[in-house]
Amino acid sequence: MKIGSWARLLLAAAPMLAGCGNFWQAPGGSTSFTLTNSGNISVAQSSTGTSTITVTPANSFTGTVALTCAVTSSLSSPTSPTCSLSSTSVSITGTTALTSTLTVTTASGTTLGAYTIKVTGTSGSLAGSTSLCAEVSNSSGTCTSASTSGNFYILNADSIKGYSIQSGVLTAITGSSETVTGASAVAMGPSGNFLYVASTSSGIILYTISSTGALTAGSQVYGDTQSQSIQVDPSGKWLIDVSSGGTINAIPITSTGAADSSRSIYAPALSGIPIQVAISPNSALIAVAMGSTGTEVIAFNANATNGSPFGANPILYAPETVSTGSAASVAMDPQSRLLYVGEVNALPNNGNNNTGGLRVFSISGSTTTEFTYSAPYASGGLAPHFILPIASGNYVYVANGKGNGVAGNVTGFAVTATALTTGSTVAAGAQPAGMAEDSTGSFGGGVGSSGSPGVGAYTFDSNVAGQLNSQVTSTSAASSKAIVAAP
Repeated sequence: MKIGSWARLLLAAAPMLAGCGNFWQAPGGSTSFTLTNSGNISVAQSSTGTSTITVTPANSFTGTVALTCAVTSSLSSPTSPTCSLSSTSVSITGTTALTSTLTVTTASGTTLGAYTIKVTGTSGSLAGSTSLCAEVSNSSGTCTSASTSGNFYILNADSIKGYSIQSGVLTAITGSSETVTGASAVAMGPSGNFLYVASTSSGIILYTISSTGALTAGSQVYGDTQSQSIQVDPSGKWLIDVSSGGTINAIPITSTGAADSSRSIYAPALSGIPIQVAISPNSALIAVAMGSTGTEVIAFNANATNGSPFGANPILYAPETVSTGSAASVAMDPQSRLLYVGEVNALPNNGNNNTGGLRVFSISGSTTTEFTYSAPYASGGLAPHFILPIASGNYVYVANGKGNGVAGNVTGFAVTATALTTGSTVAAGAQPAGMAEDSTGSFGGGVGSSGSPGVGAYTFDSNVAGQLNSQVTSTSAASSKAIVAAP
């Protein structure tokens, strides 16, 4: 889940935030290829720095992609560095991604500061881009203010809206605001060219995403008006919906997100009322948090064409504290190694309102085995609403609520194959509702359903591995429900 609700996180960054970081890559939109970069560049005067630009085909795209780069700055009348590409075009003939090396060159008189380098790829009417930060300095500190993000989408109770970050300012994407009545869940397609919004009035609706990030509402994909949580299978073949009616629904979809009428919908019953669903990145396992019932883990076959994709005999894990425990959140490790479960009342109440626990299970095929420890890891709050394993798999973050309007927090953990180590905790809104990670791994952000901030951003500390820096910006209280990032 690079999102998921906090999936793929991201949010507003303050203009003066310290640290050289890159915001979200531009999404693939309706294009048939995506551009990504290997990270920001730090370069001294009279020197050069490089980053690898990767062009990845999607949806059977073939053809020549022409590459160009441009340098911009928020500085006043700077003497800017120059940029060049080792290959100004790549020819895609199959499914293999191709690369070009971006070089940033400075002179002795280049103005110190942060610059945004945007690389654009075009092939006929198709286009995609990626941006990174180049900092000309003897030390880091200003890249964030120059960064331009890709696109992300926040689901509120009555709308879905797209945003990007431009020079540190949270900026609405033209044509990306759509009214939604009774919104309940959102999920991003794996190629970034569509998303789904579930609501109590219209069921699950498909929205296409243009190359500019604008949204266009499409048809109903599934009529569930009781959807609690939705995810798109990473292979892009199924939309998974868990319903308060007590079912998990697998809706076959096409590569453009439309319902695939050539295959059947499957809707087996769950053992309780679901809250949140997660799918492993290899599409082999689905986990559902179901409150007081516990967590149900189900084998999944995304390639099933003539029968149910769900495996038989799912596993049910009861809450750690059987009498009062409740499974509130689930997440999968990006390398499909670990399953995380966040539980309310998993630890004894010691009077500090921090009874939430994080349970961890190792994954082997369709088998899960809980880590050996005497009790769950303390999540840092009362209710672990959302779990974000970052793309590297080395760290996981838990967004906690503490109830009664008390400010929540986000607790970080270092991850190995057999254990977690508790790291730092930073403040969050009273009811954190979603998290996501910047596609470059530099930034994380979150949304909340009550209290302030409604929207906030964090940076991954460049000196202390796994540590989140404090919130750098916020908005007033909001009724946000979820956030997803374009891949």
